[in-house]
Formats: sequence, structure tokens, C-alpha cells
Amino acid sequence: MSIPAMATSLLHRSAPPETVALEEQSLARAFASFTEAAGSLERSYGQLQAEVARLRQELEETNRDLARSLEENHRMRLHLNRILEGLPCGVLVIEADGRVSIANPETQLRLRALDGEARVNIWMKDLLQRTSAGSAEHEYQCSHGDLEWVAIRHAQLPVEDGGSSIFILQDISARKALEQENQPLQRRQALAHMSAVLAHEIRNPLGSLELFAGLLAGSQLAGEQREWVAHMQAGLRGLAATVNNVLHFHSGAAPEMAPLDLGEFLRSLHDFLRPLAQQARVRMELVQSLDGVMLAADRHRLEQVLLNLALNAFRFMPGGGILRISGRGVEKNGAAIVVADTGPGIAPENLVRIFDAGFTTRTGSPGLGLAVCRTIMQQHGGSITATSRPGRGTKFVLQFPGVGR
Repeated sequence: MSIPAMATSLLHRSAPPETVALEEQSLARAFASFTEAAGSLERSYGQLQAEVARLRQELEETNRDLARSLEENHRMRLHLNRILEGLPCGVLVIEADGRVSIANPETQLRLRALDGEARVNIWMKDLLQRTSAGSAEHEYQCSHGDLEWVAIRHAQLPVEDGGSSIFILQDISARKALEQENQPLQRRQALAHMSAVLAHEIRNPLGSLELFAGLLAGSQLAGEQREWVAHMQAGLRGLAATVNNVLHFHSGAAPEMAPLDLGEFLRSLHDFLRPLAQQARVRMELVQSLDGVMLAADRHRLEQVLLNLALNAFRFMPGGGILRISGRGVEKNGAAIVVADTGPGIAPENLVRIFDAGFTTRTGSPGLGLAVCRTIMQQHGGSITATSRPGRGTKFVLQFPGVGR
């Protein structure tokens, strides 16, 4: 028997018929409401189960996405850590609370080179003060280890980004060493520039002096006065050679080529050198067969070559000697000029260095003459070589290609 039927039976036994009918109706409505509520509850429970299943699925998807994100972040951190470890400079990050959050291996190497925690505290305090004053980088000399100099650059993150301090530490020992090596070169370059300026300023009045000395030599002077003028000419020409050597060595100007008769050139040069030879008590000899042999050349520069060779010979024959200049044609339409002296010769260990700029065996000499000779010969497509035997003199050979008649 159902519950409503049992309840109706009990009512029939103890109540009047009218009352029983009314109560049966009320009870039926109550049970109908209960049944409807139970159905609604059952439907709500089904909906709740469906929502729970949906939420559980979304949570699983979110968890999977979070796991993938965490894995990606882990891979990214490992990648960034490998980059930091492989950087050739140190990276140090100090948080606003003073905690070190990043310090790659290069940082530890640089800090050890700075000689311990006390030294590190010094440079951090010093660098922060300089940074606040507008200097973002400073250089520190290390006290021990393989490093000699460390450059430290500082950057400050904004407060909204955490306010961390980032330090980049870089080994600049090689750069410092290079700077120190370049200092003598820079001084030499400045000295060379100053020498070229002085030589240029000297050459103009020197040319005037040579002109006046030449006019005096051609005038009707007594024997002793003529000798004085010859000495003055020799000194001026020697000084002019030195000035021109400086200018030729430090000037990059191209030679001014023009047709040159080598025979006529050698004869005029012989006359030009005669006062210098007389002053040095050297006998000059000229033997040449180059009359009519033409060469595209810068006459003044070739004169400088022969003048340098002659002056060297005169200086190394203070007691007198012979300077022989000869010129001849060679095979393949070439020409050769030979300058030979009877001086003491050149030691074998010095012979390979005589064309190097600055090399000299004489105190106070700039050592540019032969270097200038080689440069000028190269500008003319030719060459200069030297042979010597101690005590037997020295011979220089100038080779010129492409001559004609």
C-alpha cells in the first residue's frame, strides 16, 4: 500500500466523512507539491552535476595550460641561465632589499679579481655615488688574478619594476694594454706631424738662402771668400736634404712625373754635389752612358735620392775618399744608376736594416735618408739595393724600368 493510501485509511477510521474528504484533498496537494519539488530537485541536481563536470573540464584544461606555461617558463629560465653563463661579461642584479638575485660565473670571476668582499663594497658604493652624479660607468684596476682592469656599468630599474640595480662587469685588460701600447705611437705621430710642419716652415727661407749663396758663388769673390761661400752652400744643401727627407717621409703626396733625360740629370747632379764633396775632401767621379735616355720621373725626388746617398758617403769618409756615380742601360729597356764609395762599409748585421725608418748607427741622426730613398724608388716603379763589405766600401744600385730614347 502506498503512503497516500495508508494516510487516507487512517483518516477514515478516526474522522467524519466531510473532514476526511477535505483532508484527503489537502494531503494530495501536499504530496503533489512534494513530488514536484523532488522532480525539480532532481533536475537541479542533474544540472549541478553537468556544471560540475564542465567546471572540472575547464579546470583540467586550465591546469594543463598552467603546466605548459610553467614548463615553458622553466625552459626559458634554463635558456636565459645558459645565456648568462655564456656571456663574456659579468651580470649582477641586486634587488631593492639588497638581495643578490643574479650573479653569473663571469661576475664571480670579476669580483674575485677585485680582491674580496671589502673591495666589492667599495666599488659598489663608489659606483652608486658616481651614478647618482651622472656617471654610469667606471673602471677599476684589479689587485690580483689574471685580470688587470674591470669596467663596471650600472643601470637602475624604475621603482614600479622592482627598483633593481643591474651591474655589467667587463674585462678591459686587453683594451688598456692596447691603449698603453698606442701611447708611444700617438706621441710619435704627434712628433712626426710637428716635424713635418717645422720642415715645411724651414724649407721656404732655406730656399732663399740657397739662392743667395748661389748668387754669391757666381760673383767675383776673392779666393778665401769663395771658399767661405762654398762651405755655406755645402751646409745649406745638407740642411735642405734633411728638411726634404722629413717632408718626403711624412707626406703622402704623389710624385709629379715628367720626362727626364737621365744623362743630363746625372751631370747636373754632379755639379750640384761638387761643393759638398770638396768640403768632405772626397773626389767625385761620373761615368755614364745615359744621354738621351728618357724616364718619366719626379726630378726633385730623384735628386733627393742621389743627394741622400752622397751625403751618407761623405759623412762616412771624413778623411777623404772617392765617390763614383755611374749610369748605364740594362736589359728589358731598363736603366741603372750605381753610387759607390770607398768608405768603411756596412756591417752585415746592419745591412739588412739600413732601409728601415729610424735605423741609424750615428748619434743624433733621424735615420730617414735611406728609408726615403726606398720610398721614392718604389714611387717610380724601381728599386734600390745595397752591397757592402767592411773596409771595402758600399755600393747602392738604383734600377729603373721602362726607359726610352
